[in-house]
Amino acid sequence: MKDNLGHVNLVSKGDGSFSGDFATLTKARLSLLVVFTTAIGFSVGSQGALAWRELLLTLLGTALAAASSSALNQWMESDVDQLMERTKARPLAAGRWSRAFGLWVGLLLGAAGVGVLWLMMPRAASLFALATLVVYLLFYTPMKRRSAWCVLVGAVAGALPPVIGWSATGSGEVWLAWVLFGILFCWQMPHFLAIAWMYRDEYREAGFVMLKPDDEHGLATAAQALVFAVLLAVVTEVPVFVGHASTVYKLGSVLLNVLFCGAAVVFLIERSRVSARRLFFMSIIYLPLVLGLLAFTRRF
Repeated sequence: MKDNLGHVNLVSKGDGSFSGDFATLTKARLSLLVVFTTAIGFSVGSQGALAWRELLLTLLGTALAAASSSALNQWMESDVDQLMERTKARPLAAGRWSRAFGLWVGLLLGAAGVGVLWLMMPRAASLFALATLVVYLLFYTPMKRRSAWCVLVGAVAGALPPVIGWSATGSGEVWLAWVLFGILFCWQMPHFLAIAWMYRDEYREAGFVMLKPDDEHGLATAAQALVFAVLLAVVTEVPVFVGHASTVYKLGSVLLNVLFCGAAVVFLIERSRVSARRLFFMSIIYLPLVLGLLAFTRRF
């Protein structure tokens, strides 16, 4: 991701050590987000006391699969990573590691992650993990160079981890899986559109088509971000509609949605780097809080 965002350093930099480069290759911070959303899915899907052994196995398998997708993505895009300031220090792009080594790391991590879920958890969990890899690597990654629709496709892959967690519990409440998927899918659109707008020139120079080519003033981009922020607000209220939400969740989700939609409205009005950055940071604050409220509602 990018730097120059307040006090948060989002540049993909390794420190030159093996551990630092490995963390960069596997996008360790992004993998932590995947693990978090998977844990939420497991917590939401569980009935009664949490099965800690099954939870840890689910998180292990998902973390390995997430690390695999990041490594294989960098293997596929090492040439264009060399062109962007935010990615040129990655180990494959910088030449510290060979592309062949990156490929083998990605394949081994993916096989291990899907294998753990296949052998130790309900089969649906491994199938959702495999689907995440397929959508991210075979559809989203090549589409980034061809069509702005890639953002929607990428959001599908990013919305599957909490479903992996839900499916690992064997839950029969399918509506919960759709709510989890819907929250992550809708949330990603304002989140990534804000990033794409802030760094549209860099993406364009690298040959990535993250935004509509004719949207020079950002009106379509900001409008799309607002539409998905509103859809996100609707999805988060489904537990309220079906009678599975506490008062804390009702109040908290409404407040968070007002703030998030407000940031999207400001982005639509201003369409500036500052308003895009504000929406980006709001998205980072929003997701763990709304998911935490959802898990709290289900557990207590």
